[in-house]
Amino acid sequence: MRRAPRVLVLCALLALAAGVGGCGEKEDVLEPQSSKRVELMLDWFPNADHAGIYAAQAGGQFEQAGLDVAIRQPPDPAAPIKQVAAGRVDLAISYEPEVLRARDRGLPVVSVGAIVQKPLTSIISLPEAKIRGPADLKGKTVGTAGIDYQSAYLRTILLEAGVQPSTVEERNVGLTLTPALLTGRVDAVLGAFWNYEGTELRLRGRRPRIIRVDEAGVPTYNELVLVANERSLQRDTEKLRAFIGALSRGTRELREDPDRAIEGLLEANPDLDPELQRAVVNVTLPLFFPPRGKPFAWQDPEQWDAFAAWMKENRLLESAPEARSAFTNELLPGSGL
Repeated sequence: MRRAPRVLVLCALLALAAGVGGCGEKEDVLEPQSSKRVELMLDWFPNADHAGIYAAQAGGQFEQAGLDVAIRQPPDPAAPIKQVAAGRVDLAISYEPEVLRARDRGLPVVSVGAIVQKPLTSIISLPEAKIRGPADLKGKTVGTAGIDYQSAYLRTILLEAGVQPSTVEERNVGLTLTPALLTGRVDAVLGAFWNYEGTELRLRGRRPRIIRVDEAGVPTYNELVLVANERSLQRDTEKLRAFIGALSRGTRELREDPDRAIEGLLEANPDLDPELQRAVVNVTLPLFFPPRGKPFAWQDPEQWDAFAAWMKENRLLESAPEARSAFTNELLPGSGL
């Protein structure tokens, strides 16, 4: 369907790892001794959600930090967190719910930074379905990708709106969310991203109606996170911190000059529609950055606690939630020194 990213290998000459300028950050100065290889697995095909990563690579920020970064595309969305748990890659892009569930199953993974600070998951419908808000889902058919926490999102949203879940049909459409919506198989889909599929539908003139899950009753969470193997945190502290610092500078460059920085993404995946990717980057860009006063890739402890408690309440976790051990802010620019 889409080609895998072309791996770009960079040889390091020097390293000056400085965090994104602003409140809550200070410079991290690293003394390079040799090029350090970093294997990174994406959560899916290269797209605008990964624009900061490709901006850092194309702009030379990884190279300047003494890193030789190889970016891999996963064979399926479940692979990244399993690969990092097995030690086959240094880092993987995944999702906060997946990190909590992986730890619940005993996998040694830890989120070391939030790449997208807010939920992108949403309920998307077309005007003909006449769904203006969650209450209008009564009597409708909603397609999901068959993921258990998507079902829990839907139930939470319906109950919050005063709709009995039994009055709404949930249909597993797998990864064909947009086709199922466009062909009328379902009235709405839950699991599509408002920034990506929502923007794509808008550019196609379909006037999508979007309900963001965190605005309809689901506790907020980090949509995309950077995951490492728990056992490698001490061994690879310098390398991982250098990677996040370089990513922060690449993402800042993306903010300052989106058109120039996005060239790396389009080079990695030539099958992408440049107009769509630029539009998605524009609406997603604010979510790449933390709240004022916090370092790049900040993860809010109270937010992790609340979301883990929600997962436990909805029987998505078996053990008592230990959200504070599922993530760390110690590797962020200016943190943990």
